[in-house]
Amino acid sequence: MSAVTFDTLELTDLLRTSGIEQKQAEAIVKTIAKAQDGLVTKEYLDYKFEKELAPIRTDLVLLKWMMGLLLGGVLSIVVKTYF
Repeated sequence: MSAVTFDTLELTDLLRTSGIEQKQAEAIVKTIAKAQDGLVTKEYLDYKFEKELAPIRTDLVLLKWMMGLLLGGVLSIVVKTYF
């Protein structure tokens, strides 16, 4: 999982120039950095969904084949009976 990065020093300096004290600015930046640890990227979510959906897709392919064979069998019985 890739992390979103930003320049903490630059953000701290920006907060300081806007009038926030050094300790408060550092606390804000640390809080933002900590909050970003839990974020995930779109690529990570796509990978996880593909991994979870792979067995379901396999089952669906098998069901399609089974339904096709069943339909073909029923159709052949109907054709033999009436024609």
